[in-house]
This record gives sequence, C-alpha cells and structure tokens, in this order.
Amino acid sequence: MKQISWGDFEQVELRVGVVADVKPFPEAKKPAYKIWADFGEEIGVKKSSAQITDHYTPEELIGRQIVGVVNFPPRQIGPFMSEFLVTGFIDSGGAVVLAKPERPVPLGSKLC
Repeated sequence: MKQISWGDFEQVELRVGVVADVKPFPEAKKPAYKIWADFGEEIGVKKSSAQITDHYTPEELIGRQIVGVVNFPPRQIGPFMSEFLVTGFIDSGGAVVLAKPERPVPLGSKLC
C-alpha cells in the first residue's frame, strides 16, 4: 500500500450530504442511480451516478446522510455529468455499502 502525507489527505474534501433526489439511470453500463445530494450552504446540491442498486431503493435513499468526495472535477458518465463521488465499501458479495456518519451531523461537515 502506498503511503501518502497528511497534506495529501487534507486535500480530499470528504463531506457529508443528504440525498435529496434519486432517479433510475437506465443508460449506465452497470445498474446505477442518478443521485442529487445537498452538501449545505457552502457547497450546495451536487449530482452523481452510483452503483448502489443492490442494497438500496430510491425511496430509502431519500433523506439519508452520505459521505462524498466533492472536489473531484466533473466526470461524464454516459449522458450524465457526475459532480461528486459517492463513497462506500464493497461487501463480500461485491455490492456497495454506503459510507455514512454514525450520527447525524451538519450538512457539509468535513471528515477529519
């Protein structure tokens, strides 16, 4: 595993947002959703594509706090422009389990 400096880690903006909207993404190569998350007043609402359909329905995602990387450049995913990276862990079956705060925290809070 490559080691990074504390300064490298500080450059990654891992922030808490709340899922505001979720839509199907049938054009994606692998099953995915289009997600809009509100990261608070400073950052605002950003959109992303996430391959999280195995464990989550759109209805259970709305209102859920998530952790996202908000300072990557936008990335084109098919016909959709992704503006942040939804974070999670791969379970034993290969599906993504979302990373989230243990307790509710203010929107836009930075992982420290």
